[in-house]
Amino acid sequence: MQLVTEKGFSYAEAARQLGLRDTQIRTWKKQFDAEGAKAFPGRGNRSVIDEELHRLRAENKRLLQERDLLKKAAAFFAREST
Repeated sequence: MQLVTEKGFSYAEAARQLGLRDTQIRTWKKQFDAEGAKAFPGRGNRSVIDEELHRLRAENKRLLQERDLLKKAAAFFAREST
């Protein structure tokens, strides 16, 4: 949520970077605005390994999407050149 509140990212940009849906980020923002720090009582209990795993899964998802897009583009241009 800090990506949106402090760094000026849009909901869509933050969601894409975290591998989430933008609606989830919006929901969290509403909860935070309504309840403050009490909105997330379990915050900060993730281990470093869990955080790294989450980050890597999000990055992997983004890279797979990029790969699939590049495959489609290559196939399109291969058809166009023949």
